[in-house]
Amino acid sequence: VSSGWDGELLPGSSRLSLVPPTIQQPITGKVRCEIVPSKDTTRTEVNWANHGSYRPTAEGLEQATLTHRLRADHPRVPIPRAEWKLHVTEFEGGSPAQLPKVELEYPAGLKKLEIYELIYEAQDPTVMGTGFTAVRDLVSALKQGTGDGNPLLVAGKPVIQRAHSFGVSQSGRFLREMLYWGFNEDEAGRQVFEGVIPHVSGSGMGSFNHRFAQPTRHAGQHDHHDYPPDRFPFSYSTQTDPLSGQTEGILTRAAASGTAPLVMHTQSSSEYWNRSGSLTHTDPLGTTDVALPENVRIYIIGGTQHGPSRYTTEKGDGQTAPNPADYKPFLRALLLALDQWAKDGTAPPASVYAKISEGTLVSWTQNATGFPNIPGIRYPAVIQQPAYLDFGPRWQTERIVDLQPPLPRGDYRVLVPRSGPDGNELGCLSAPEVAVPVATYTSWRLRDENGPAANQLYSLSGSMIPFPLTKAEREQQGDPRPSLEERFGTLETYLQQLSAQCQAYEQSGYLLPADRERILDTQRERVAPLFDQIKEKANTTKAEQGH
Repeated sequence: VSSGWDGELLPGSSRLSLVPPTIQQPITGKVRCEIVPSKDTTRTEVNWANHGSYRPTAEGLEQATLTHRLRADHPRVPIPRAEWKLHVTEFEGGSPAQLPKVELEYPAGLKKLEIYELIYEAQDPTVMGTGFTAVRDLVSALKQGTGDGNPLLVAGKPVIQRAHSFGVSQSGRFLREMLYWGFNEDEAGRQVFEGVIPHVSGSGMGSFNHRFAQPTRHAGQHDHHDYPPDRFPFSYSTQTDPLSGQTEGILTRAAASGTAPLVMHTQSSSEYWNRSGSLTHTDPLGTTDVALPENVRIYIIGGTQHGPSRYTTEKGDGQTAPNPADYKPFLRALLLALDQWAKDGTAPPASVYAKISEGTLVSWTQNATGFPNIPGIRYPAVIQQPAYLDFGPRWQTERIVDLQPPLPRGDYRVLVPRSGPDGNELGCLSAPEVAVPVATYTSWRLRDENGPAANQLYSLSGSMIPFPLTKAEREQQGDPRPSLEERFGTLETYLQQLSAQCQAYEQSGYLLPADRERILDTQRERVAPLFDQIKEKANTTKAEQGH
């Protein structure tokens, strides 16, 4: 079952969206849109593609402001109002809540990956928080409803025994915030979801339930700054935030009502660098591990990025190739384990994540992580840094934003997994191809040092940095990582070790037997050419020695 919950979407392409109510009285407020073009242009939407934006007031159009900066920590430089235009396109035949498309035109040129910030007075806010009630009520109706409107009835009775929710990235943050506000309890006080899997959400919630909310906005290192997603509480456990003074957790309300679900929080290790991932299991200042509630498991899949890339050695606009390591096989096994946990209480596999207490969760500097000095590889000098943001006096009690942009009142501390000698992460549930590696699989990637946004994090991407093929190649390059020749010698040895690793994961409940052959087939196809090259080099060396 899928349910629309985002009221920003523009009509078209059979998009499943929420049709939220609008406030039937004149309400205005400041809206802020950060725009980071993916290419040089003179005109672009102020929100994501195919997303609407709040309708400017007449005065808002006249008095809107636009600033420009190269980096988030640079001063905002105003661009005179006469030099740019806003275009508002309305859509006919939609609901009163249909947002228009708002575009920014700047004839002097919007530069690729530079940061522009538009602030204007908007009107007619939609009640985006009804996305939570829409999902809650739909699932509750399918589980509990006995009327003709429920298609899932047998002999007039509902047949659904358990309902689980799975959300990826933005929808994962949506699920965390749904739990935070207590919407896993329906109007009759019943539990809605037995199990919840927020995947690659990081420690954030979202811009889902406040006046002039923009659900698709998130927080990043180079782009998407000063939005509400990365705010306290971060952890499922109840804590006190030393910056805001609040005491609560993601599950505080659900626990009080007896409707807290079983939670499997899964994320790639990229979320540590790009989405404040460590705050899900530490205190807000990153000084200690936080004990998980009994109904929560956390699985950090080491050596992976936000979403696996295709297998390639091409660097594109980055300094390294993206990371193809695949976490999906783990998710299939964990989903079945979640259902069994909900069905009869069978304990799922143990949580796996880096910990301060074990020395596997550390500061993000190279000195702290121990990441090796690999020839030609630059280590990051930046990370996505969450702050306690002051949105004005009405934010905490009424969820109304009065300050745009908000004022930072202190930083939360984020940590990352320690690196092993090959640069692969410790303390995580490593993807099989990372546990038996032919490369260093990092959870970060840097943009081209000679391009725009030089040396900044490449969004949510990680890196694949291949090992040297042979000992001679390694020594010639000065690479500290043993070569494939030294590690495995042959393709057969590599596949044997990979198969053994998959079997170990199967026995521990992290992998399904059916996925082992898929993984072996995929990796055989990817790495066989590497071992062919090793053979060719060996044959060439023998031939040269023979002469």
